Amino acid sequence: MRSGKGTIVLMGSGELTATMVEVYKDMLARLGPTARAVFLDTPAGFQLNADQISAGAIEYFRKKVGHPMTVASFKSRDGLTPFESEKTFLALKQADFVLVGPGSPTYAVQQWEGSPLPDILGRRIEEGACFVAASAAALTAGRFTLPVYEIYKVGQPPRWVDGINILGRFGLDLAVMPHWNNAEGGTHDTRFCFMGESRFRLLEGLLPEDVPVLGIDEHTACIIDLPRGEARIRGVGGVTLRRGGSELVLKKNDVVRLEIFTGAEMTRGRKPATEPFEEQTAAAAPPHPVSFWDQIHSLEPGFQAGQDTRDPERMAAAILELDRIIWKASHDLESAEFISQARQILREWIAMMGTALASAPRTTADCLGPLVEELLKLRDELRRQKRWAEADLLRDCLLRAKVMVEDTPDGVRWQTI
Repeated sequence: MRSGKGTIVLMGSGELTATMVEVYKDMLARLGPTARAVFLDTPAGFQLNADQISAGAIEYFRKKVGHPMTVASFKSRDGLTPFESEKTFLALKQADFVLVGPGSPTYAVQQWEGSPLPDILGRRIEEGACFVAASAAALTAGRFTLPVYEIYKVGQPPRWVDGINILGRFGLDLAVMPHWNNAEGGTHDTRFCFMGESRFRLLEGLLPEDVPVLGIDEHTACIIDLPRGEARIRGVGGVTLRRGGSELVLKKNDVVRLEIFTGAEMTRGRKPATEPFEEQTAAAAPPHPVSFWDQIHSLEPGFQAGQDTRDPERMAAAILELDRIIWKASHDLESAEFISQARQILREWIAMMGTALASAPRTTADCLGPLVEELLKLRDELRRQKRWAEADLLRDCLLRAKVMVEDTPDGVRWQTI
C-alpha cells in the first residue's frame, strides 16, 4: 500500500448540510488555520446552476464551518483557455483542502481524463492535503465509476466505466457507491445509489473478483487516514464493504485498519450473504434522524387523502408543511438539487389543489342547484295533480332549508336566504 501524509474523505451525501460541519472542522483543524480550502466544480460543470452550487459551497464554509474557501473552476476542459486551465491547476497544487461534490460522475471523469488534474490531486494527498469526494465525486474516486444518470434516468443497461482511481494510488482497489441507503424512491427501491437491489446484484457481478464495493450511507463520511493506516466512520449512518458474496458493515464511530478495504481481513466479522439481501440491509442499517426526503414523503398520504375527499384544508396543511420543510432545509444549506426537486413537488401540489377547487361548486346555490331543481319538478307535478297541500309542504320544507321559492308570472324562481 502506497504511503501518503494526507486524508481522503468519502461522503455518501449531505456534503453541504449540517451533518458534515463537524467533519470539516476536524479535518481543517488538523491542517491549521491558514489551510487553503478549494471547491472544484467539475461534476456539475454541465449544469446551468453550476456557479450557484459553487457559491453555495463558499457560503456554507463561511457561515457553518467558519473557514474561507475559493473556487477552482474546471467546468469543461474544452471551455477553458490554456491560461484558465493553468490557473486552476495552480490553485489545486497549492490547496491544502479540496472538496468535490454533486453532479455527474461520468461527466467529471470525461473532463479530467487526459488532464493533469487527477495526478495533481494524488500528489497533494501524498504531501498531506485533505481530499473530500462527496456524492457524485465519491463515485469517481475508485477504480470503476457508475453511470448513475445514464442507467437510472435514461434507461441504459447497467455497467461500469473507469474512474480516476485516486484510491488505487494508495493501494485501495475499490468501487465506491454513495447514497447506499437512499430512500427517495418512496414506492420503488432506490438503495445502492439509485440502482435498487436487482440492478445492484447485476452490477456487482460485473466487477472483477478482486474489486470490493464500498457502499456509503447518506449523510455519512468514511475518513481514510493514510498516515495512521486507518478509516473512521462519521456522520449519521454506516459503511458497507461487499466482496465475493460477503458483507462487512462498519457503523458510526467505528475505526478499522485500511487493510480491511483490500479484502485481506474481510473474514474478520464477515457476514456471509446467505440470507435475503433485504434482511441484511435492514439489520445493518443504524438508526438515524428523519432525513429531508423522509419528511417530504411522510406528507404525501395526507395530501392524497385531502385530494380524494376534496378537503382543501387538509391539502393546504400538507402544502404549508412542505413549504416549512423546504424553507428550513434551505437555511440548513441542504443540497440545492434536493431543494429544487422539493420545490417542484410543492408547485405540483398547489396546481393539484387549484384544479380540485376549480371543479368544486363555487357557491351554496351552485351546490344545492341540482337538488333544488329536482324538488321543484316534483312540486310542479304535485300542483299539476292539484295536490296543493303536498306542494305547499314541499315549498315549506325548502324554506326551512333556507331556500325561498317564489311563483311569478314568468315561472318559479328560487334563491338561498
